[in-house]
Amino acid sequence: MNITGTIDRPVTHDPKKQAPMTPTTSEPVGSATPDFTTTGANDSRQNRTREMQLIPEALARAHMHDRLQEAEQDRRAYRVVAARRLQRRAERASQRARRALALAVMQ
Repeated sequence: MNITGTIDRPVTHDPKKQAPMTPTTSEPVGSATPDFTTTGANDSRQNRTREMQLIPEALARAHMHDRLQEAEQDRRAYRVVAARRLQRRAERASQRARRALALAVMQ
């Protein structure tokens, strides 16, 4: 196979930049012969294409992407909360300094 990257280590994790998952010519389309078909096992075997076998991996990749986005949003929210806390602390220190200066000037 001349496809770059592997299933475990794809070239890119962005689904839009990945090559479409089409079966190669060497890959069998189905296991049932045209003149002998039985419903059940052969029909289920015919549906086992490479794309269908990669669906759980694609779902896991999308799930992981969502979790990473959620974690990044949580980190941003935490940074905003920490910045507000530090701002309030700085404002209180500034107010104490103003009071101390006012007391020193009045005496």
